[in-house]
Amino acid sequence: MAYGRKTPHQSRTRAHVVLHAARGRSNARIARETGLHVDTVRTWRGRFAEEGMSGLADRPRLGRPSSFTALQAALVKALACQLPAETGAPLAR
Repeated sequence: MAYGRKTPHQSRTRAHVVLHAARGRSNARIARETGLHVDTVRTWRGRFAEEGMSGLADRPRLGRPSSFTALQAALVKALACQLPAETGAPLAR
């Protein structure tokens, strides 16, 4: 995972933190070598220690609830994929 070319950057960075920790390096040294903040290194080491590989995944983020239902979003996307001449909608709309 740490050296895969198609692995997302965040996942690779987190895996590098774990690999450095497995080699016995301190949080400060890992932070210097990876360019991360010490608190970030501490977070990922702690999550890995508690949860294993699943601890390195992103956690759900809170945010404002969606204004549109899934059906409304699908209808808008379908409309956007059609040519204006097919729908009779003017280009400005």
